[in-house]
Amino acid sequence: MPVRPAETEAELEAHLRGICFKTGPPRRIGVEIEWLVHDARNPRCPLEPARMHSAATTLRALPLSSLLTFEPGGQLELSSLPARTLTECIEAVTADLALVRPAMLAMGLGMAGHGHNPWHRPQRVLTEPRYNAMEAYFDRWGSAGRSMMCATASVQVCVDAGYEEPGPLGYGRRWLLAHLLGAVLAAAFANSPTSEGCPTGYRTTRQVVWSQLDPGRTLAPPQGPDPRTAWAAYVLDAPVMCIRAEDGPWDAPEGLTFREWIRTGVPRPPSREDLDYHLTTLFPPVRPRGHLELRMIDAQSGDAGWIVPLAVTAALFDDPEAAERAYRIVKPLAETAGSRPAPRNPLWRRAARAGLTDPELHTAAVACFAAAQEALPRLGASPEVLAAVAEFTERYVARGRCPADDHLDALYAAEGDLIVGKDSQ
Repeated sequence: MPVRPAETEAELEAHLRGICFKTGPPRRIGVEIEWLVHDARNPRCPLEPARMHSAATTLRALPLSSLLTFEPGGQLELSSLPARTLTECIEAVTADLALVRPAMLAMGLGMAGHGHNPWHRPQRVLTEPRYNAMEAYFDRWGSAGRSMMCATASVQVCVDAGYEEPGPLGYGRRWLLAHLLGAVLAAAFANSPTSEGCPTGYRTTRQVVWSQLDPGRTLAPPQGPDPRTAWAAYVLDAPVMCIRAEDGPWDAPEGLTFREWIRTGVPRPPSREDLDYHLTTLFPPVRPRGHLELRMIDAQSGDAGWIVPLAVTAALFDDPEAAERAYRIVKPLAETAGSRPAPRNPLWRRAARAGLTDPELHTAAVACFAAAQEALPRLGASPEVLAAVAEFTERYVARGRCPADDHLDALYAAEGDLIVGKDSQ
């Protein structure tokens, strides 16, 4: 594929403004689901890279509608096609999982829904130039980069950007709602309280890992009246992670922003393809890719645990009444978030540590889930989806709990049994 010649800074900024928010009526919904892959008999045993590569070859031969990819640590990801309805999205991904899970089990492999690997240290199994460069880049910031790459998994919900005009479904309102609602979603679906078998002190360790990475590419952009301008500036001022090369390693001068790369043309002038690739190396909690990609939800346990965050998020964004209610519910939380961007501000830190034991986040979650439950029938959600959301709400949200609390209860109960057993000897 031919590469376009280098363009000016103004041309590249215009390109960014044109692709970040593709506005119009919200008509599409999508989801990206990640799973930790483990030995079906012994999840605590790290998998050999050769075994992972063999599994990838087998799975890619399946007739899936979703895009199947693997993350650097071997996490399996299914990315749905944009669906016209929530039901269509759920049915398509469910059908794909019905093919993937048995194929994995036939190879002695299991798929676990945890936001952070609870068993062993990060181990990279993919050695593509992109991941070599990514690891070297994040190593400058400490060990969190390797944990993010190799030990985390999520449910990422994708919603349309919304209308150009203001209002509950306008793109500016939805952009702001995504950042305010993000802490509530992170707390409600927190599902990563342990690492290497031990509690970390957080309900969502995954969120903590993300907060420890390079702030130039993982913090939320500044919130303002013109999201397009703010996002374009964010992208151009973000450090370049890697400069692709046909031969040799992919690397970049330390501290080089994309804007500086444009202006200096060193080590070579960047192209529009370089800018598009640069976009794939930015990981804020909400990423505009024409649509909005919400990236703050931990992977969920069970065959269908991913359906609840998908359904709740879809309801709160795509039903006008629920969207307005959600905005009014979470808008006061902006005052408690302070001026620091997510996920490093106090609100997101409280969500990571306390989950829904935090009183403000609990109150907001109860109200948001109620709004979602009222909206889902209007979106044509099936009885099974309504039942799943109701069960999650009763089991967790109403009680100020999240899935992480189940894992902690089981861990502490097991430790108690060990102590009792030791005392009785």
